[in-house]
Amino acid sequence: MAILEVSHLEKQFGATQVLQDISFSLEKGQALSIIGASGSGKTTLLRCLNFLEKPDGGSISVAGTTIFSAEDSPAQYERDIRTKRLHFGLVFQNFNLFPQYTALQNITLARELLAKEHGGESHASIEAAGRALLEQMGLADRADHYPYQLSGGQQQRVAIARALALQPDILCFDEPTSALDPGLTGEVLRVIRTLAEKRTTMIIVTHEMAFARDVADRLIFMDGGVIVEQGDPHQVIDHPRCERTRQFLARYAEES
Repeated sequence: MAILEVSHLEKQFGATQVLQDISFSLEKGQALSIIGASGSGKTTLLRCLNFLEKPDGGSISVAGTTIFSAEDSPAQYERDIRTKRLHFGLVFQNFNLFPQYTALQNITLARELLAKEHGGESHASIEAAGRALLEQMGLADRADHYPYQLSGGQQQRVAIARALALQPDILCFDEPTSALDPGLTGEVLRVIRTLAEKRTTMIIVTHEMAFARDVADRLIFMDGGVIVEQGDPHQVIDHPRCERTRQFLARYAEES
């Protein structure tokens, strides 16, 4: 059974159709890369999956349970929305760390708030888990550093640890290296590659074509709010079937 099933998802902003008939599935342990030009709908898709935007049509199911349907009433949509968001962890382009908290506090904050609301987990166990994530990110010695004391690459690795802290079913990346200098891009890509090797279920919106081809199990090319082509990453990038895909990859190669 697929861990994620997206069926006929639609999203409009005013008269502009941003997502149109988006359908795909993702198996547990797979990494899915999504590529496409700016404005193709990639970020909006991630925001809909993470309930930061409300889709206008379609459905989203996780592990066989429908967590969004266009037939839901507004009250149904809003009910338990925070619980629905826990299925997904989102790593933003620009880190979005809280500047007033240390690296460790940024990672543990959401889990501490959940523990206060629902109980069942001690501060000590939450902190230990946070430190273990920092160690996994190669940042064990940065626990007490504030964001301004960290490089961009280090901040993004803290953001990845924060997204992992709540143990989401699916980890989402929205162009995680776009705000980084080229010299810092590699350290973040290495972390994502390691997560893929550990069979972490991921959706990665990226402009790193070689990375998307080599790390992902599946790849989607979006253009104009629709899925133009999807399938094996090597096939889509190296031997695209659709003319729109070929045109995008040719333009990208010229700009790179």
